[in-house]
Amino acid sequence: MLNCTLVGAPVDCGSSQLGCVMGPDAFRTAGLKPTIEALGYKVHDVGNIAGKTPPVAPHQNEAIHHLSEIVGWATALEDAAYNAIKTSDLPIFLGGDHALSIGTVPGVARYAAENGRTQFVLWLDAHPDIHSPLTTTSGNLHGTPVAYFTGQAGFENVYPVLRHPIDPMNVCMMGIRSVDPSENDHLAQCNIDVHDMRAIDERGVADPLRQFLQRVKDANGVLHVSLDVDFLEPNIAPAVGTTVPGGATFREAHLIMEMLCDSGLVTSLDLVELNPFLDERGRTATLMVDLCASLLGRKVLDRPTRSY
Repeated sequence: MLNCTLVGAPVDCGSSQLGCVMGPDAFRTAGLKPTIEALGYKVHDVGNIAGKTPPVAPHQNEAIHHLSEIVGWATALEDAAYNAIKTSDLPIFLGGDHALSIGTVPGVARYAAENGRTQFVLWLDAHPDIHSPLTTTSGNLHGTPVAYFTGQAGFENVYPVLRHPIDPMNVCMMGIRSVDPSENDHLAQCNIDVHDMRAIDERGVADPLRQFLQRVKDANGVLHVSLDVDFLEPNIAPAVGTTVPGGATFREAHLIMEMLCDSGLVTSLDLVELNPFLDERGRTATLMVDLCASLLGRKVLDRPTRSY
């Protein structure tokens, strides 16, 4: 029997919209654990990780807020992710805002490096989150994880030392549709595989995802998936503080999850930016749980009917 570890990461300081602190418990209330158990997994919920507030020097970018808390979360979550993936077939990190990936991705990448495997990341998000502390104008540090874990400049003596950076060529982004000018410049300078919503409208999701998964397989790699609620169309997933119209549809999202399941390559998962304060009768939390179920093996014919 495969085993799955649930790790709550109630990070709520990376954005300016409060409410993601309730995300982990909303996933639990929506039935994540029994849903996964029904698919044949043994599930261990370790509860919520506690962040810390280490002393940090003020940053020259005065827009930045909660830097100490973010650094504390990064350290705590890297250790938690590393320990979870050592003892689990699939750790799932329950957010919390997307700043949690500042810790989770380096944690799973550390384990991959120790085992001689190449770490890949599939970033399902409306935003590329490739700011550095120097380029963010909002000061919201949930916009920095990709730049950090790919080893970009601007994090020296700010975030924890990155031991195992992800090669940008090993990152695939899908669903992108809100990019700041400095992020555009940054994306143009690196080799991240970016599929914005226009590309998805033209080509669909299957072909680019299939090509990326083949690269992971050819490299004998392991795959971390980071799923942001705002990847989805706001009409079906309203519980996020960063809604951007024109997101992935219900069927596109499920197809991606089903293809990931078929690949057998996914070794860890982030579920992030769920803000229950903005939800409608739990519909977003329920959808995210259903998407997780598709990733873990639920088939179309097994999907229950939902009423809201």
